[in-house]
Amino acid sequence: MFTDDRQQTRAVFFRAWQRHRQRLPLEGIENIIVAVALRHPEYHALLENPDAHEDRDYPPESGRVNPFLHLGLHVAIEEQLSVDRPPGVRECYLALLKQFSDEHAAQHRMLDCLGEMLWRAERERTAPSETHYLDCLRRAAREQC
Repeated sequence: MFTDDRQQTRAVFFRAWQRHRQRLPLEGIENIIVAVALRHPEYHALLENPDAHEDRDYPPESGRVNPFLHLGLHVAIEEQLSVDRPPGVRECYLALLKQFSDEHAAQHRMLDCLGEMLWRAERERTAPSETHYLDCLRRAAREQC
């Protein structure tokens, strides 16, 4: 699903949402994308208007969250949980779920850790570290995983 081409990646989100709105069968990753998008009504108008948003920039200094990055990180977390990769991520999620009592809030805490891991890898020009990610999740879950 994810490529280095921003426009292609965003097209996957737009297509999944369009298929959902038209009540067409969803394929593969589209099921996860739509499930994630349904939990984010603030992005529905954006997903319904690809022409206005497929090339839009969301620089960090604007103070606005990049909705595609946000949704994409949620999709990544859903995939991680489905296969428990990195090993232990599901256990940490369950611990966070006990702490927050809400799936979305627990995932948002995970999203912070995932974003931190990716930011660190980019800054240090290294591969993302599952160890750093899991350490962050363990701290967030108060060492309950």
